[in-house]
Amino acid sequence: MTNTAKRPRTPRVLITGASIAGPALAWGLRRAGFEVTLLERSAQQRETGQNIDIRGLGRDVVRRMGLEATVKANLTGERGTRYVDDTGRPYAVLPREEGRDGPTAELEILRGRFAGILVGLLDEGVDLRYGDFVTAVRQDDDGVDVEFDRGSRERFDLLLVAEGRSSRTRRLLFAQETEYRDFGVSITYGTLDRVPADVDWWDWYTATGGRVASIRPDDEGTMRASMSFESEPAGFEGLPLESQLAVLHERFRGAGWQTRRILEGFTARPEEFYTQRMEQVVVSTWTKGRVALLGDAAWGSGPTGMGTTLSLVAAHVLAGELARTWAAGGDHPARAFARYEALLRRYADSAQGLPPGGARLLHPSSALGVRVVRATHRLAATPALTGLAQKFFLTSARHVPRLDDYSLLRG
Repeated sequence: MTNTAKRPRTPRVLITGASIAGPALAWGLRRAGFEVTLLERSAQQRETGQNIDIRGLGRDVVRRMGLEATVKANLTGERGTRYVDDTGRPYAVLPREEGRDGPTAELEILRGRFAGILVGLLDEGVDLRYGDFVTAVRQDDDGVDVEFDRGSRERFDLLLVAEGRSSRTRRLLFAQETEYRDFGVSITYGTLDRVPADVDWWDWYTATGGRVASIRPDDEGTMRASMSFESEPAGFEGLPLESQLAVLHERFRGAGWQTRRILEGFTARPEEFYTQRMEQVVVSTWTKGRVALLGDAAWGSGPTGMGTTLSLVAAHVLAGELARTWAAGGDHPARAFARYEALLRRYADSAQGLPPGGARLLHPSSALGVRVVRATHRLAATPALTGLAQKFFLTSARHVPRLDDYSLLRG
């Protein structure tokens, strides 16, 4: 007897952004039998970036993908977090603990390294493209027509946007649905040469005048550093590199600890220096027709420690729900998109929120404010109060969803 049941056709999907959420989503959809194109604006895979954390539900996704051993073999080696005074003396120490994520998570890995691991997991069936980006999108009930900067036009069943907080594609399609909440802080990042006195701890320094600096280890023989300071929006981040460095030198004039070394290191490695605004992206809906947002394009809000975890979870859920929809014979993503947003909206809102007091608490202006912050650090390092203090001082996810099995998404 001939089986005449209609088989669902293979959906063709374009994913934009090849950092964390994009490759994880491409891996899942490819395993589900989708035809996947992964597009990255940069000319090649980005290998730079700071330490990132994989926490909570993100670890479950890593296990499901079969990557836990690989990630553990590529950790930065960070032993924990130390809060230091103007002379570099630690006054509060929070060691990394197995099975518990404090300021230093149990899984700490360089962003570029982790992105490379995820991209390396993709099979040859994924059409991986570099050096191009979306310039126009038109969609109808049956598909999405996309125009690219290089001049080509293609049609896809779905467009899934996994770009950064300043996502160009989101601005094209979700401008009216997007709100930006500025927290009044500019953050700069870079890489330093390692010296014999360096330790495998994340050293964090708070100075008056709304200034913070930190140095933390990597596993490449260098150190990663950051400097942040209170500033007005739409100014510093748009300056040329030389002007940004000049502003930093002026803003951190007179600060203690190793701030001069960090400034000199940023100047010596300009190719690894970059800036970021502490700003939250709030999008009222993550989906529209046959287009969906995920990762920082959907909910980015700076260094909360939950961005990577949320990207992994979102990619896993979105891939799983889309796979179910198409396997059931559906050719429109509405049901999968609704399920994706229903599962993750409250989780994303809580995971990307700053702790009470937010950026202002972390960047005190006065000497009294610095003393209050340092007292909070000491409280967080007190064994009897560590859990309570960290709940107040660190971003923690609530409304954590229960992950469905998604049997196809097992590495």
